[in-house]
Amino acid sequence: MTNTEWRNQTVITEFILLEFGDLQKLQFPLFLLLLVIYIVTMAGNLTIVVLVVTDQHLHTPMYFFLGNLSCLETCYSSTILPRLLASLWAEDRTISVSSCIMQFYLFGCLAGTECFLLSIMSYDRYLAICNPLRYAAIMNTRACIQMAAGCWISSFALNSIIVYLIFQLVFCGPKEIDHFFCDFTPLIKLSCSDTDLLTLADFSFSTICALPPFLLTLASYVCIITTILRIPSTTGQQKAFSTCSSHLIVVTTFFGTLIIVYMVPPVNTLIDLKKIFSVFYTVLTPLVNPLIYSFRNKEVDISLRKSVRKFVAFIRRQKNY
Repeated sequence: MTNTEWRNQTVITEFILLEFGDLQKLQFPLFLLLLVIYIVTMAGNLTIVVLVVTDQHLHTPMYFFLGNLSCLETCYSSTILPRLLASLWAEDRTISVSSCIMQFYLFGCLAGTECFLLSIMSYDRYLAICNPLRYAAIMNTRACIQMAAGCWISSFALNSIIVYLIFQLVFCGPKEIDHFFCDFTPLIKLSCSDTDLLTLADFSFSTICALPPFLLTLASYVCIITTILRIPSTTGQQKAFSTCSSHLIVVTTFFGTLIIVYMVPPVNTLIDLKKIFSVFYTVLTPLVNPLIYSFRNKEVDISLRKSVRKFVAFIRRQKNY
């Protein structure tokens, strides 16, 4: 659309998030459910971060990356759920254009970082199980810090380009975003600017952030499972399979839903289905990751028990004073 045509349009300054549609009777139960999910997600992930930072026994590459993942999930949930909870409580679905774009920016950065981080974590497990003699040499402190920093910086850099292009758009109606947060496709549908370049850039960057990390993760777990099958002990095989299968389910669900939502061409009949898929990687994945990756680990369980005992002892000492 030309500049002259833009002048004949009313430029909008805020959007209305349609969220899950008209659910008046279910609004309060949905609010309570999401509030519980948010509290549990924050508590679980923050607990992991505190344990990894404070317990010397958890200062290993695996738990370093788990700490990064938990920190990421804390920010990830806080990007979407507080705004959604406030909207359900106050029944105010409006959001300013700049706030909407910034929400998408933070979401995109954190989602991309998680893709890279999950692939690094799977590679870490691959080295530990399939190449244990070289593990300490390869996954040294410097390498771990560089890998983690690379995950964060690369994702923020790629998404900064996308958001810069979004800020060049003009939005002139309608106001309604058919989603529960400011996502890319519903957002650019409301623009009266040319979005071809932006759509191509987003597809390219989504492919970079999702497909190679997913393939690396898949390849790592295939190698891990192949190695596990060589374990002579049946008990050892079952234990290893139990851990790897739960990891693989979470990773496949996360990457699978991301690929469906962002790499499958937009079709009107899939809008509601994609909204449901979005719940998996925005709400459920941050909730289950601490349980799947950390709380089932013996080292984390021991560290948590020790921390609880220390906390109880501290409370008792304070009462005696």
